Parts: sequence; C-alpha cells; structure tokens
Amino acid sequence: MINICLAGATGWTGVALAHAIHESSDLKLISAVARKSAGGDLGEALGAGNWGVPVFADINDALDGVDVMIEYTSHATVKANTLAAIARGVHVIVGSSGLTGADYDQVDEAAKKAGVGVVGSGNFAITAALAQAAAVMVAKHLPQWEVIDYASFTKPDVPSGTARELAEKLSAVHRPAIGVEVADIAGPKEARGADIDGTRVHSIRQPSFVVSTEVIFGLPEQRLSIRFDAGSSPAPYVDGTLLAARAVIKQKGLIRGLDTLLLQ
Repeated sequence: MINICLAGATGWTGVALAHAIHESSDLKLISAVARKSAGGDLGEALGAGNWGVPVFADINDALDGVDVMIEYTSHATVKANTLAAIARGVHVIVGSSGLTGADYDQVDEAAKKAGVGVVGSGNFAITAALAQAAAVMVAKHLPQWEVIDYASFTKPDVPSGTARELAEKLSAVHRPAIGVEVADIAGPKEARGADIDGTRVHSIRQPSFVVSTEVIFGLPEQRLSIRFDAGSSPAPYVDGTLLAARAVIKQKGLIRGLDTLLLQ
C-alpha cells in the first residue's frame, strides 16, 4: 500500500484525484492539503461522508507517514511544497504548473540528495504525453517549429506547464531556425511570442479552452501540426497521475515529463 498526501485536494483536478485514490486498492489517501477546508475531513469537505482523511493548511503538517505527495495546488505554492516534501524524504508528483527549467534543476538536485523520486509533468494526460513524445521525435528531423498554448482566459500563469515543458524538450533537441531574428523584426517584438529556451511560444487565453497545446513544424510547401486538446473535466489527468504515483517510489531524482516515464 502506498500512502498518499494530496495537496490541492479540493481543487479542480484534486477532487477527481481524491475520489480515485479513495477508491483505489493499492493507494491510501492519508492526508490532504486545502486551506479552506483545513481542520476537517476531506470526505466531508467533498460531500462524500467521513473518509478519515485529515485536511491541513500547511504541507509541513501533512507529511507524517506519507510515501508520495501529489502536488496540485498552484504556481504560487508548488515549489515550496515540493521542496518541503523532498526534505522530509517523501516522493513527489508535480502536477501544478509554474516551475521553470531552473526550478526543476533545483528539485532534481534536492531529490537526488534525499534519495527520493520526483515526477514532474506539465500534463499528466496520457495523450498529451504521447503527443509530446511524438513532437520530440519529429524535432530531430525538422529545422523549425513554434508552439501555441491555449488555455482558459482566467488562467494566471503563462505559458501553461504543458507548453513550457514541450518547448524546453524541443529546444533540448536543437534550437529551431528563425526566419527573421526577433531583434530585427518590424513592429512589436511581443507579437513573436515568448522565448522559451529558443522556442517561440504564443499563449492564447480565451473562454472555452481548458488546456490545448499545439506545435507546428514547417518546411517549404508543407506543414505538420501535433496538437493535444483536453475536455471540460479533469478526468484526462487522473490515470497518468496515479500511474506516476505508483512508479515514483522506485525512482531517485527527477523524471521530467510523463512521456519520459512512459517510454523509459
């Protein structure tokens, strides 16, 4: 049995995960972090009866007896929560967006020192992971690409974790060719998007989007587009997150991307 602490347990994805873990035969939800419900029982907070799962306001109070902490809070708290769990010898699944490549380098160093595993992914949907793996393969053969990041108009962080991770992985293959250097363009330079390790990323925030990420590759007279679209529920992220929670206890250090975990 793997003992789980779920941080962000009353959030959009957290609620779906809480029910899935509660119903699992090999995962046991023993604590949760959710500030507004702190001091109560998670099952009661979710309107599902008493589960015997205490809810805490602070991650440091929630880690006793925990094997794996699943992090689905926000960009504002994800790094502190992740490092706090690692310091306590707890394996971590990072589902929240907001961590940069430099942040993940710090997480990797801390995890290796503590002898624990971390799986951090911009998106835990199986199809998103496979789309990313396909895009990395394509980047080995094509010279240029750009990423379009679609999300809800209320999402505060840009780009999304899905798009940032994709851009960083693509740029690690090689830097994409740029037709006209951004410094030399005529007009607002912001129109060419953000530079994420050399990949141009364009974040669009509109109603009706949840998370959609598209990478467009180009050659003369031809284009290739690889795109992931999520629906309106958190269901796509549950299976991948639980798969990672089961696998992370055998790891030491950081695994970046669910695709890496699936294909290793």
